[in-house]
Amino acid sequence: MNPKWARDPLRVYVPNSLSNTVTEIDPRSHQVIRTFSVGATPNHVTPSWDGSVLWVNDTGGNTLTPVSPRTGRPGRPVPVTDPYNLYFTPDGRQALVMAENHNRIDFRDPHTMRLRDSMHIPADGINHLDYTVDGGHAVASCEFGGAVVWIDIRARRVVSTLTLGKSMNAPAMAPGPGYAMPQDVRLSADGTIFYVADMAANGLWLIDARRFRKIGFLHTGAGTHGLQVARDGRRLFISNRGEGSVSVLDMRDNRLIAKWRIPGGGSPDMGGITPDGTVMWWGGRYNGVVYAMSTVNGRLVAKIPVGDGPHGLCVFPQPGRYSLGHTGNFR
Repeated sequence: MNPKWARDPLRVYVPNSLSNTVTEIDPRSHQVIRTFSVGATPNHVTPSWDGSVLWVNDTGGNTLTPVSPRTGRPGRPVPVTDPYNLYFTPDGRQALVMAENHNRIDFRDPHTMRLRDSMHIPADGINHLDYTVDGGHAVASCEFGGAVVWIDIRARRVVSTLTLGKSMNAPAMAPGPGYAMPQDVRLSADGTIFYVADMAANGLWLIDARRFRKIGFLHTGAGTHGLQVARDGRRLFISNRGEGSVSVLDMRDNRLIAKWRIPGGGSPDMGGITPDGTVMWWGGRYNGVVYAMSTVNGRLVAKIPVGDGPHGLCVFPQPGRYSLGHTGNFR
């Protein structure tokens, strides 16, 4: 763990997108420490590249609210257009704001968030991203365009677009056969495959990380949404938001090895894993709760009431040298 943040108190930060608040939880005691107001429609809580600040992505309020990871208290919001999601380049020199409603990625100063450049995305609903091993390219999901894009990070341009299925902006808006609605993106532990969760196709796309082509699809469950990598680098935890379950993938042979259902149902969305790797946390998007589940057997450890619409929660601090963004993708 980077010594710059190793002594920060372990907390779970939950953005409640319909309550315009953030709930802060002690994951050891399962007690709510505080709830504070932020800008409209907070969707994700993102650790900065150097871990010095946690940014609340207030999409509807067009602000990023800084939170101190040492005190857990918010600071003065920074004006930023349409911050649905936030990432950082592996060298820490650029912040990437996923301006979903404007079909663009805004390159900003990673400290001041001052705008430097904008890159147009040729498909609708840009929102999640991960990088190749060398950091030179990235794959980003376009939720409403049914596609993923291949980005040259240094040149700041889209090199290619890969269609996964029919766009959700087509005349028939309800998901059905052949439709795609890509969500979270994660690189495999060996750097060869990008995994893309698809909420309409109800499963996981496998994309060749070198040739940028589809090499497989795995059905996991209704509303496949968020991805978390286990501490052993072997398992991928996949939330199926539409059916209240978490699927487990063995990344060594890309085989689904388990499905754990939340007792009584639920809507697991995005989240994070505790530093010791034993518990995964998920926001219950449609249930006003968060779930703590064992990474060993999927047992529900806790279900804690929070605000309305809990979305991309962040568990911090985490092992790693630096943050790539989202709710805590560390390398």
